[in-house]
Parts: sequence; structure tokens; C-alpha cells
Amino acid sequence: MISQDTIVALASPSGAGAIAVIRISGEDAITIAAAVFQSVSGKNITKQKTHTLHLGHIVDGSKTIDQVLLSIFKGTNSYTGENTIEISCHGSSYIQQQIIQLLLRRGCRMANAGEFTLRSFLNGKMDLSQAEAVADLIASDNEASHQIAMQQMRGGFSNEIARLREELLNFASLIELELDFAEEDVEFADRTQFRELLNRIEFVLRRLIDSFAVGNVIKNGIPVAIVGEPNVGKSTLLNALLNEERAIVSEIAGTTRDTIEDELVIGGIGFRFIDTAGIRDTQDVVESIGIRKTFEKIEQAQVVLYLFESLKFKVQSSEYITEIEKIKNQFPLKPLVVVINKIDLLSESELLNIRKQLETLNVKLQTISAKENLGVEDLKNQLLSFVNTGALRNNETIVTNTRHYDSLLKAFEEIQKVNYGLQTNLSSDLMAIDIKEALYHFGMITGQVTNDELLGNIFANFCIGK
Repeated sequence: MISQDTIVALASPSGAGAIAVIRISGEDAITIAAAVFQSVSGKNITKQKTHTLHLGHIVDGSKTIDQVLLSIFKGTNSYTGENTIEISCHGSSYIQQQIIQLLLRRGCRMANAGEFTLRSFLNGKMDLSQAEAVADLIASDNEASHQIAMQQMRGGFSNEIARLREELLNFASLIELELDFAEEDVEFADRTQFRELLNRIEFVLRRLIDSFAVGNVIKNGIPVAIVGEPNVGKSTLLNALLNEERAIVSEIAGTTRDTIEDELVIGGIGFRFIDTAGIRDTQDVVESIGIRKTFEKIEQAQVVLYLFESLKFKVQSSEYITEIEKIKNQFPLKPLVVVINKIDLLSESELLNIRKQLETLNVKLQTISAKENLGVEDLKNQLLSFVNTGALRNNETIVTNTRHYDSLLKAFEEIQKVNYGLQTNLSSDLMAIDIKEALYHFGMITGQVTNDELLGNIFANFCIGK
């Protein structure tokens, strides 16, 4: 699959900026660059060492396009594992296009999405899970997702899988050897050690599979629905959490007719807050649609903040408690936080009374004044407590990739079959089939087993230039 073409692409974001970086990779990268580059010191860049920088000009015949800094990376010492040139030019969109068009005329072709990283994988510079982590690293927008991507890029996940695969492969070889001596009825694979290995593999796979629940929310953000009656301060709370005027705040009930979403990073974890339309009986057709969407968002959310206005709760507590029970019964598995807003309008005794009434519901309770920004930090800490960050703090491997998760599930299923076969004295030839399947799914993660369709699907999601 490794193309012999020399490819070129803009490696920095498109548009004008202070500088831009144009990347060239391929066997002829250095000679093509040499044809359009004039060093200020008169050096011939084809004779320079790898990992060197050179100041000069990009020229098209007698026309000078720009003064640039040119970086040389030779062969296996480069990101792609082949000759690579990076040209740092001024960030004018016109200059970028002029240089790229010049290089295309000199023999380069435009790189496909992710083709530089694809070549890195195909040239053995990284395995497939590390290559996928490159895209996750680029997309990371909070500390936690960045930490996971960096750990995977350094090979934490793939090394763990590779060790399991190698141990299983050793036993698979012994099982295969037994098949060659089937008539002699000999055993080369120690069944006790084999059982211990299978149990250890099951344990590791189960931990990795379970980690996906945490990894998925860290990677994509935790959706939090803010629900409640109209005009209780949902939009004010969203603005307080985000520390900006994101939602319209009005005394008119039903101001929020549609859901409003925004993101906030709390303790390195991304949260997606959804300010929904107020829940109430209404004849307004548009508002009714908004309320229906509210229940859809509750269904999609992982955490629900049910907001009440303190003075209303004081006089209508039984009705509100009924509403809370309704939400709990309808969504029993979702963490529900009851948030009492405008507590600055209550006395200590009134607030204590409200707490007593809600104790029987077994829900999390937070008291705030969104307008005065009281209790907002406590609410943020409460939200953070719903995320199991222990594995993250301990630098354990966390799975965030759906493809990896699917392969782990399939490998786990095959390992369970092998374990069952061992317990029931299944013949070696039948166990060997299940072992091969497990090895196949391990290989799919790291790229030891690939096909063109798989690679196409993975790298199509990369940006051009990476």
C-alpha cells in the first residue's frame, strides 16, 4: 500500500497567520525541495544532514515567492519513515498556495487525509492504535482527553495488548505442535500454566472493556441536562457555570423555546451543558415542541440537574417532590441532582426544612444562587464526582476508541471459549481455532492484521497534512 509518490500538504491550519508549515514526504522530497530552494549561505540541501534547519528563499525561476526556514528529516529519522521536508513560510494564504502549486508542478501530488500518519504506520514507525491516538491528540480539548491520547501515543495500550498477544501466541504454538504429534497423544502446553494465562488475559480484558465507559465520556464530554419549570433560573445557572451570557435571561416564562448547549471543562473533564425548555402544561405549540425536546435531552444526558426556585418550593413542596419522583422513576439509572436556586431569599431554618423534606428521596441536593454565584463551585465538584477519574489519576490504560472496544469484546468472547474448552477437555484442534480468533482480534487493534478498507476508514477521519 505504500505509494512511491512524493506527497505535499499544508500541515498548519488553513487561513492567514504569522507562519504556515508545508510538509513534503517521499523518496524525492529532498531533491524536489532543492529545486525550488535557495539557501542564503549557498548550501546544497541534498548534501546536508538530517534534522538540520536552513534559511533561504523559495523561488520559481527568477521569481522569489518567500523567505522560509526549511527543515530536513531523512529516511527512518522522520515522522513518516521516509525523506521529509517541512517548509515554514509566512502565513499568507497566497504564499501558501503559490508554494504548494510550485511543488505540485515539480512532481509532488496532494496528500490524502491522514496520509503522512498512514505512511508512518506502514513504515513501522508506530502501530495502528498509536496512529489513531494522533487524531485523538489533535482533537483533545481538555486535560483528561489529552492525557489519554498521549498515553496511547506512547504505546501504553498497544504494549499491554502486545504482551498478552505474545504470551497467547507462545501457547498457541505449543497447541499447534501437539496437533503434529496427535497420534502420540503428547501435551507440550502445560494446562495449568495455560489456565493461569487465560484467567490473567480475561482479567486484563475485562478491565480494559470496563474502562471504555469512562474513556468514552472523557473523550466526548459528559452531557448534563438542566431541567425544571419555566423561569426558575435554568438559563441563569448555565450562564453562571459558563461564566458568560450564553443563554437569554428574562422574567417572561418560556423564554427558552429550544435547547441551548455549551461546554465547560471541570477538573480536566469536559461537560456539555444543555439548557432545556421549561417543563409545564402549555397550549403554545412552539413551547410544547421545546418541552418534548427537553425529555429527549434527558434521555440522552448522563446527568440530570433538576432546578427549583426556592420560594416556590417552600409553598408547593409536595408538587415538586412528586415531579422529582416522576423523573427518578422514568430515568432510574441516571444520576439526578436536585438544585434549589435563589437560596439567598431563604432563612437558615427554611433551608433546613427543605433539606429534611428531600432526604427521603435519596437524591443529591445542591443549594445555589445562580444570580449571586453562590454554591456554583460546589455544584461543579458534585458533577465531577460522577466521573470515575481514579484510573486516570493512576495512569492506567483507558480505552476511548469504539473500534478497539469492539475488538476487545470479541477477543474476550474467544478467550472465554478457550477457557471453557480447557475446563471440559476439548480437543486441541478445536481450541486452536478459538485461540486463532482471539489472536486475530488482538492483531486488529495494533494493526498486525489489517486490510485496505479498515485503513481507509481510519485515516479518512484525519485532517489533510497529518
